[in-house]
Amino acid sequence: MDTESCNHQPVYFGVVNINIDERTIGSVDVWRCAVCKKRFCEEKQLGIEELADLVGMPKIDPDAKWAVCVCKLQQGKYRWKLVKVKENGEIKHECIDEQMISLPVKDFKIADDKHWSFLVDDNVNKAVEI
Repeated sequence: MDTESCNHQPVYFGVVNINIDERTIGSVDVWRCAVCKKRFCEEKQLGIEELADLVGMPKIDPDAKWAVCVCKLQQGKYRWKLVKVKENGEIKHECIDEQMISLPVKDFKIADDKHWSFLVDDNVNKAVEI
């Protein structure tokens, strides 16, 4: 079934908690279409009242996966971000001083010594220590 022709019926699938020192600082809600099984994710940063960049069910390319990018240079709420990664390529990341940088992606993982990532699909209903 072509997932883009599906009239998605998202149902709640699970959550990935993002922890620092065993304290939850945010989470990624995971929704799954009851029809085509495509997954959708929504970032929840604790303590942030502003609306997320994307409202509703964000789109993701069929060859991409949801991941969490963790920046070793940042602190607190800016330390992690929900991103879409492809098997090989790059993602844009707003790093220190709001400078936009490109991070290389290899085998669905960020390949950079100041940043790392993990796939949402591998961590549903788990807590990840960053």
